[in-house]
Amino acid sequence: MRQPAFYIPHGGGPCFFMEWTMGPADTWDRLAVWLKRFVRDLPERPKAILLVSAHWEAPRFTVSSSARPPMYYDYYGFPPHTYELQFPAAGSPDLAARVRGLLADAGIAADEDAERGFDHATFVPLLLATPEADIPVVQLSLKAGFDPAAHIAAGRALSSLRDEGVLIIGSGSSWHSGGRGSDPVNQSLAFDGWLTEALSDPARRAEALTHWETAPSARIAHGREEHLAPLFVVAGAAEGETYETAFRDAIGGRATMQAAKFTPA
Repeated sequence: MRQPAFYIPHGGGPCFFMEWTMGPADTWDRLAVWLKRFVRDLPERPKAILLVSAHWEAPRFTVSSSARPPMYYDYYGFPPHTYELQFPAAGSPDLAARVRGLLADAGIAADEDAERGFDHATFVPLLLATPEADIPVVQLSLKAGFDPAAHIAAGRALSSLRDEGVLIIGSGSSWHSGGRGSDPVNQSLAFDGWLTEALSDPARRAEALTHWETAPSARIAHGREEHLAPLFVVAGAAEGETYETAFRDAIGGRATMQAAKFTPA
């Protein structure tokens, strides 16, 4: 069975594993509920997960190849216990090699990193989604510069993995303003509306994402597009497929963000 492909928000740092004081206490509760079930509810449990991380950038696409990835606590200023979280999923050197091979076949140069640990774009959402840590996980970096066309092409090259039982997840955030903008409620709604329309039309999806900067409030949503770029890879891996909004919430009652799911038409 062909696995779907997802673009998910991973929250703010280790937000699901602490008392949240940087906004309403229930800011992340609805996202946590969804993250806990989106893998569990799949018709078939994935054989492996390839996760495109918003928190890993490299000069070329790079894939993690450790059989036992360590933890990488790439957040700052959070409670001490959040630096003791453990996500003991296995890596998969075989899948990492397969990723590099598919990219090479498409003329896309890629590297591997046998030292890279699970960053918080990976372990934070997957601790909720797969608490058993029983599915091997391989991370894929973004390519420096965030060129949408290059990331969409990488996704196209990797699409066949989904027929091999691999769940492709892009982990970022559809709204990542960093405090920009004077009206996050309406500005985020405007960007989310554009994104929904762009993703809903498979025929123009790639072109729309390539020119995402023309969207309403685009550079307010993403002053730097590392949290949007995982979506480019996922959209390439799901070219021509049906989109649905798998999750949407006004986080903390303010900025709207969504998760996207792609399945064969």
